[in-house]
Parts: sequence; C-alpha cells; structure tokens
Amino acid sequence: MSSDDTTPPRTLTVGVGAGSAGFGHERGGGVDIDTTDMVLNVGPQHPATHGVLRLRLTLDGERIVHCEPIVGYMHRGVEKLFEVRDYRQIIVLANRHDWLSAFSSEVGVVLGVERMLGLEVPERATWARTLLSELNRVLNHLMFLGSYPLEIGAITPIFYAFRERETIQEVMEEVSGGRMHYMFNRVGGLKEDLPAGWLDRVAAATAAVRSRLGQIEDMLLDNEIFIARTRGVGVLSPALAQAYGVSGPIARASGLDFDLRRDEPYLAYGELAADKTLRVVTRQEGDSYARFACLIEQVRVSLDLADACLARMRDLPQGPVNVKLPKILKVPEGSTYTWTENPLGINGYYLVSRGDKTPWRLKLRSASFNNIAVLPEVVRGCVVADLIAILGSMFFVVGDIDK
Repeated sequence: MSSDDTTPPRTLTVGVGAGSAGFGHERGGGVDIDTTDMVLNVGPQHPATHGVLRLRLTLDGERIVHCEPIVGYMHRGVEKLFEVRDYRQIIVLANRHDWLSAFSSEVGVVLGVERMLGLEVPERATWARTLLSELNRVLNHLMFLGSYPLEIGAITPIFYAFRERETIQEVMEEVSGGRMHYMFNRVGGLKEDLPAGWLDRVAAATAAVRSRLGQIEDMLLDNEIFIARTRGVGVLSPALAQAYGVSGPIARASGLDFDLRRDEPYLAYGELAADKTLRVVTRQEGDSYARFACLIEQVRVSLDLADACLARMRDLPQGPVNVKLPKILKVPEGSTYTWTENPLGINGYYLVSRGDKTPWRLKLRSASFNNIAVLPEVVRGCVVADLIAILGSMFFVVGDIDK
C-alpha cells in the first residue's frame, strides 16, 4: 500500500457468541459474521456431577448466559409407591431418595406416623435416634468434603475423607447391619436395642475423627489453588436463598441463621440446644469457599452432639427402645406435616390418612430440589470453568431431586 493511499483497511468483525452461523457479508468496509449462542449439555451422565443430572447451558463465549437443570432421569415415583405400602414398609422407600442421609430420612417418616398415632417413644429410643442422626450427618458431610475437592482437581482429600467415613461407618453397620440403607427406625422406636459395648466404640470413633479432621482442613482452607477456585465464586445472596427455599449448610453459608434442630426442636435436640451443645454454624460470604468451610465446622458440631448423646445414654436406665404395636397398623384419619433438619437441608413430610393401613398421600419435600433450583441464578455470568466448582458446592444428591 502506498503512503498516499486513503483506502480504509479491511477488518473482520466477529461477535463474542460461540458458533458461527455463516461466513457473513461485507458491509461498511468490514465483514460481519452472524453468530449464535452455543448450547452445551453437561450430562445427563457426566463424571463431574453427582449422578444423572443434566444441565443445558447457553454460552456467550465462555460466559454462562443461561443454565437449565433438567431433572427426572432417576425418577422412581416414590410418592406413589408410598400409597401402596403399609406404614412399616414405607420406611424402606423413605431412606433411599437421599442415600447419603438414609437414617435421617427414616426419622422424618416415623415421626409423622407417630404423631398421627399419638405414640410416645421410649426415652432411650429418642436419644439413640438423635445420636444416629448426627453420625449420619457426619457421614454425609464427609462425602462432600472428599468429593468436592476431587471435582475441582484435588484427589488426595477424598482418601482422608473416606478414612473418616469408614471409621463412623463401622459403628453404624454394627448397630443396624447396613452400610447405606440402615432400616433401623421403626414406628414407635428402633428395630432393636444397641449392642453391648457399642457406646464405647462410638466414643472411640468420634474421638478419632475429631482428632484427624484438621488434616482435611489444613490441606484445603489455606491452599492457594483451592482458594482461587472457590473464594468469590458462585455467591448466593441471603435474599435469593430465601426466595428459592434453599436450606441447610448452603443457606447458612449465606448468613441465614436457621436450623430446625434449634428453632423447632424434635427428638432430643431441644435439650441439646438448651445446654449450648448445639451450635448453628453460619458464614456471611455465601460463596463456594464459605459453603465448604461451613460443612467442615458442622462436622465438629455433630461430633460434639454425638458425644453429648453418648454421655446421656450412659446415664439412662436399661429399658425398651420401641413400643409394641398391633400386627396390622392403621393410622387414624387426618393429616400432619413433619419437617426435619436433614444433612442437606430441610425435609418435609405431608402425611394424609383415611384410616387405612397405607397412607392416602405422603408428599415429600426434599432439600436437594431447592438447592439445585437456585443454580441458574448463581451461575449466570460465570465462566464455564467455574461451573463445576459451583455445582459441587451446592451439596445435593440426584435421587433427592428426582424422588
């Protein structure tokens, strides 16, 4: 080009959206390329998601414009199955939608049935249920404390977390015979009394886990890579958490100071809250880092609660752990709503009876559904690389979404 040539240079104008729709056309001395947003599917079977959740993402370059969780791939119609099982049989269904919180899910169902029957459960059963619920909470949280770092590239923490899980799992298996679906609750109490010497073995297990929990904490909370991937990423505001009904550690990491164990006590939690053993762990940041840190501290609280239950059970006299019921159990006509503070958040059970041996209706409100419902709001505007870091910190089980 000569120095006196005034012809403007040809430019190529490319939109920020990914995926061109054509070669474009020349206009005004340049070339415009018509573009469209890219639609990317994550799942329904993907190694970085907890099961078969599908996310349909709309991307503008590497930015997430829209996220649509598509659920139902694991739907088993549990609420309809409740209607054709008697009140003893529905427990086996209730503990499977959230397989990491099986014991706690059993508790919610039996509490509702016992309320309808007007049953008073023996004190030993109440304290044993509380103890086992907190051990189950520790197992749930340890799973996420190990799997979440794995999802963002750190393999070592999961070995530490599973060592601690196995320590608790041994005593849970000893008392119930199951490692995941315990089936130890019964309407009116527990399946059977606790094995001889079991309380001492639980005390040793909780002490071992408490002494080693700091290893996971030291490995991650001050790790500059983990901090870079999680701090300020996926911020969930308190208002948004309330609007979507988010609960549990995710909501408390956003500053929502709400825990049914303290605010509407059930089992023996009223007494544990009164003596300050039960502490509600909250943080204000609401990001992925805060959710993980909140989970670690909640494990410590659950271990403290388990120790308090052990001390109380040692002082209780020997006695029954269940109430003798008729062979055919019928619940009086009426309805009730029971809610519990499960490890992943609030579970609700709306039970309607017409006086038969099976529920007429048992509607289940599961924690994971609301925790995932807010995901589109949280990930909007984030880059794709942060998606898994946010998704893993929402702490959900797919069966708990699909039911």
